[in-house]
Order: sequence, then C-alpha cells, then structure tokens
Amino acid sequence: MKLTRFNQGQIGLVVDDRIIDVTALLGVDVNEWPQVGMNRVIARFDNHRAALESAQSLPGVPLSSVKLLTPVPGASKVIAYPINYHDHAAEMDRTVKANQLGFFLKPPSSLCGAGESIVLPAIEGRRIDHECELGIIIGKGGRDIPRERWQEHVFGYSCLMDIVVRGKEERVARKAYDTFCPVGPWIITADELGDPTQLQGRLWVNDELRQDANTRDLIVDIPGMIELASHIMMLEPGDIIAAGTPAGVGPIRPGDKVRIEFERVGSMTMDVVQGTGGKASIFAQA
Repeated sequence: MKLTRFNQGQIGLVVDDRIIDVTALLGVDVNEWPQVGMNRVIARFDNHRAALESAQSLPGVPLSSVKLLTPVPGASKVIAYPINYHDHAAEMDRTVKANQLGFFLKPPSSLCGAGESIVLPAIEGRRIDHECELGIIIGKGGRDIPRERWQEHVFGYSCLMDIVVRGKEERVARKAYDTFCPVGPWIITADELGDPTQLQGRLWVNDELRQDANTRDLIVDIPGMIELASHIMMLEPGDIIAAGTPAGVGPIRPGDKVRIEFERVGSMTMDVVQGTGGKASIFAQA
C-alpha cells in the first residue's frame, strides 16, 4: 500500500497511476495544526487497513494531476546517520563512521515533497550538495528497541534527499534550511515492500547518474539504526530515519533537475531554484 499527501494536505492512496482521496475515510482534518494527521493514521493503521484495502478499487484521479506533498510533515524528528556507506567514508576521507558517530537531527521544517522545489539559500561561495538516502518511517513508537524486533516498529519507506551546505559549521546548521529534506513521493508500507536490505538507490542530476548503491552496503543496518536511536530517545509514529548516503555526492545549482529512485519504493524528480533568503552570518566566514 502507498500513502501520501497532496494538494492542500489531503491523504491519498496511490494505486498504479491514480490517487484516491481517503482524507474523509480516515477522519483527517487538513486544516489541523500542527499537521499530524498522517502521524495518527500511521499510529492507528491496523484500525484503518481494511477500509483502505477496500478503497483501492475506487476510481480516484490521475496521479499526474495533483501536487504531491511530503507524506509526514508532522514528524517529531528526522534522525540522520552520517558516513553510513563504506564508499562514502572513503570519498570523504573519513575513518570515523556511523557506527562510531551515531546520528544527528534535521528539523521537520526542512521537509518538502515531490511536487515542490529545493530552494537554495542566497549564500555565496559555498557548495550545496545532494545526498541520496532511504527514508525509514516509524510506525510503532518505543524506547530501547532490540534489533531483533525492529520490524515491529517500521511502518514503511520513502525516498529521501539530504541537502547540505558544505563547510565546517555544525552539521545541523548546514542541513536545516527549509526544503533541505525532500521525502516522497509516498510511503510504501513495509509489508508491501518486503526485504529492504537489497534495495538499489540511484540519484541523477540533469540525467547524469551521480549516485548508485545498494542498502546491503550500509555500515549500520536498519535494525542497528532503530536500536541505536531508540536507546537514546523515544521513537514516535511518523518519525523518519535517513539511512545515510553512498558515494557520489555532488553540487546542485539553480535550474537543475534532481531525480532520486529506490527500487520497489518509487522515484521523484525535483527542480532546484534559487531563493532570496538564508544569508546566515556564519556562512560569510572564510
């Protein structure tokens, strides 16, 4: 099953090339603030499953006719693992990797969806890079989750890009701009995806293949990421884990089109545009 948000925040069930509005069926208020409707759907998914399965036969509208938004804008946190592919560690000339570094957090305000654009801040002399990552969406919350029970806590998976300003400043400052965490185009539920340990992920910029790797090459695997994060903080329904990027990170510029794809998950293509804000003083330093 594939779930997402679209247009004004309606919840959509994606079936082939159409999207079915299930907002009313799920009792979601699109005007609610904070936007935690999808979090509630995820938390109570077992109660909704039968109705959603029946709704798959409804006609819907063409997927191409709607604007896709990020699936879980109300995620309480985005947990991101740095240096989590061996080839990326070599590329960055780093000997300390995710199994020693742990993770960092990206703010939910950095989330955006497939129908939106990546907006670059107006800072000069800094390279801004793409990173191709698998997004893991938490379904059942918990603390101190043992790795052998990880599957009980995963709701599904998405494509995720971690956009970053290169430099020596604190990582969160360089990765926290609005639109610097595209997630989408939907969530595919864990039961439909199956085994996530052999997924090929790719990223193109203007049809140039930049990144091409498989989740089998993760340093800290998915069970390990869930175990580690949950031993430090409570995981909540709708939380997002960014699994880390492989080698091939590179710059993006205004006018670029960036496409990310994970097999059996989905793909999305986003425009890169130049913004007028974001002139943080720390980035004016040499």
